[in-house]
Amino acid sequence: MEVCQNQTSVGYQYDGFAEYMTVPEQVLKVDGLNRIPDNVDFDEASAAEPFACAINAQEQLGIEEGDFTVVFGAGPIGCMHIRIARGVHKVGTVVLVDINDERLQMSADAVQPDHVVNAAEVDVVEKIMELTDGRGADVIITATPANVTQEQAISMAARQGRISFFGGLPKTDPTITADSNLIHYRQLHVHGANGSSPDHNKRALEYISTGQVPVKDLITRRLPLEQALDAFDIVARGEAIKVTIEP
Repeated sequence: MEVCQNQTSVGYQYDGFAEYMTVPEQVLKVDGLNRIPDNVDFDEASAAEPFACAINAQEQLGIEEGDFTVVFGAGPIGCMHIRIARGVHKVGTVVLVDINDERLQMSADAVQPDHVVNAAEVDVVEKIMELTDGRGADVIITATPANVTQEQAISMAARQGRISFFGGLPKTDPTITADSNLIHYRQLHVHGANGSSPDHNKRALEYISTGQVPVKDLITRRLPLEQALDAFDIVARGEAIKVTIEP
């Protein structure tokens, strides 16, 4: 995907959390308005934007059937990454990593990873090496804004492993410490991932519509517009996978 030099988004720079919205002219110029399929509900369609971002990230990784895959972050994006990796790319073993037990269990019940690891309780790099007989993971996706996960991803990657730094880090603390020799000698591929294209969004809606990558069960709380602030608190406490606001 070509990265836009002046990226703006509906819901960020334009509108959001309202009964109605305007569609900026530049969105129409790039064919960025996609019709929701008849069999897709509004709450499911709301997942298409983060879903599209995950599609963009995984496109870059050259994922192959059977790849041992690790996803950091048990939120909605992490769950979508697992669903896409399995439903589209047919990966092999999947490991979900987080530090919140409640969120881990809730997300694991939904997406059924092969292994669940609480990184607050065990050394996650050692655990991945144990699960792979010392080989490391083929694909690692850091769907969380935690610096340490990026460092751990590099340490646990197999030779010619592919890593997506999907979650951006806090602007006040954007640096990590890593052994660059691991990248050099293991010939690792480290990718950034930011946003999506209109085509990614269209494909996300198609995957949802066909059931190839379901999302409805990931929406565990639905709140009216007047409770929008409560939704932020629910997410911050890790009490839901995905929360939708329904005007």
